[in-house]
Amino acid sequence: MELHVTAHDGNPDTPPHAPRDSRHDGCRRPARGRRRQGAHHVSEAADPTSAPRESRATRGIRVGASPTTPSSTYLDLVAAETAIAAAAAPRITSAHDGASGDDAAAIRAASDSLQPELVELSHRIFEYAEEGFEETQSVADIAELLAEHGITAQVGAFGLDTALVAELVVGEAAPDAPTVAILAEYDALPGVGHGCGHNIIAASAVGAFLSLVEANRTRQLPAGRVLLYGTPAEEGGNGKEIMARAGAFEGVDAAVMIHPFGYDVTDQPFIGRRILRVRYYGVPAHASASPFQGRNALDAANLNYQATGLLRQHLYPGDRIHGVIVNGGQRPNVVPEFAELEYYVRSNAAETLKELSLRLEDIANGIALATGTGVEVEWDPLPFTMPLRYNTPLSERWAVHQESRGRRVLTKASVPAHLAASTDFGNVSVRVPGIHPVIAISPPDVSLHTREFAEYATSDAASTAIADASSGLALVAADFLADSNLRAAARADFDAAGGALDVEGFFS
Repeated sequence: MELHVTAHDGNPDTPPHAPRDSRHDGCRRPARGRRRQGAHHVSEAADPTSAPRESRATRGIRVGASPTTPSSTYLDLVAAETAIAAAAAPRITSAHDGASGDDAAAIRAASDSLQPELVELSHRIFEYAEEGFEETQSVADIAELLAEHGITAQVGAFGLDTALVAELVVGEAAPDAPTVAILAEYDALPGVGHGCGHNIIAASAVGAFLSLVEANRTRQLPAGRVLLYGTPAEEGGNGKEIMARAGAFEGVDAAVMIHPFGYDVTDQPFIGRRILRVRYYGVPAHASASPFQGRNALDAANLNYQATGLLRQHLYPGDRIHGVIVNGGQRPNVVPEFAELEYYVRSNAAETLKELSLRLEDIANGIALATGTGVEVEWDPLPFTMPLRYNTPLSERWAVHQESRGRRVLTKASVPAHLAASTDFGNVSVRVPGIHPVIAISPPDVSLHTREFAEYATSDAASTAIADASSGLALVAADFLADSNLRAAARADFDAAGGALDVEGFFS
């Protein structure tokens, strides 16, 4: 949003910040005449017949300093360190064979043939820029493309109007046949559009699924089941958790998806996130005549904000708290009866996220006691997200396939640890083995959730990423279906990391 300020002399040729009087400059004040006595005094230097000069107190909107531009020094240093670490990083290898060479070749050929359709799909979703739970055109276009390839998709799955599911059954549908889910996202951000590149995620997932569909028509792929899930509202709505609670991942043995980024990384950290709302209830009173009769809810909110800020010094490395006061009262002359804050609370591990949650509850309750206000603490008005757990054997298969396409794939050891956001795929990854690698479409210093990143979401680099990702996800899925040793290793890695969690009841 741009603010156009017109609080100056009204002459369109005069800059808004031009001095009002050319007789002074810098910090020198203009010369003033001696004041005359009486109610209607004027400066001796002024023309008594002219209109009285507007006082400083009644000039309306005044513009002070503009925001400063953040320095790039730190990011430049991080980029240099990352380049050194990346150059020294060993190539990622896999101990597993995966799908046969002939199956892999058929999948690659199918993926290559789909690229024009996938790029077109990506661009259409980009133009729609539909926000969470409102992605009606995006999901309709996905279903239409699937239908053109002979696949009937269910739109409105798992109780969500813009969720989608499609299924490919390969070979004998034995009860113990493995099932892998490929996940798509397609929601945009308000004001930014696809500044997180979910149009690329959607096209890549659809491309991976259709690559397997088309390859299976030319040769018999290993037996199993492949699901395509369209998952709405990743940006704050946590659609995957809603789908999970409706049973979407029951019977699923692995889940895979990608996310665009400024690096190629197999295991980029995504941290857990909860939403906290703190409401303080005070006693209203006249702020001038009888403030002693009031209990100030805004004071409580202010103290909460400051105490939370002081807590930041003592957080675990990587933890994050950021918030706003969403309601601070109605009028200055009334002691505020109600105030509300909203925080996003993030941590690297589920256990430390629980610890941090308890600290913030203590702050909320302690300040209520100190200010004589009532307090209400509400957690997770929308489902929380868990820290993402990567599956190493599956991540290694992804890296091998991407290296074969000319990408230099890194691990989190080589990239800045502070580049951590949150995703509802974390909730999937603690239910079943999963991967959520990031794939480069932009320079490393371009931030997600910006208009600048959105510009890269339909670039040539984005089209290349769709080609590489659709092939890579399809090949990882085929590897999982074909290689029983890979499946066993993926499960062992998942169990060693803590196994399946009771996500819904974790913070109860």
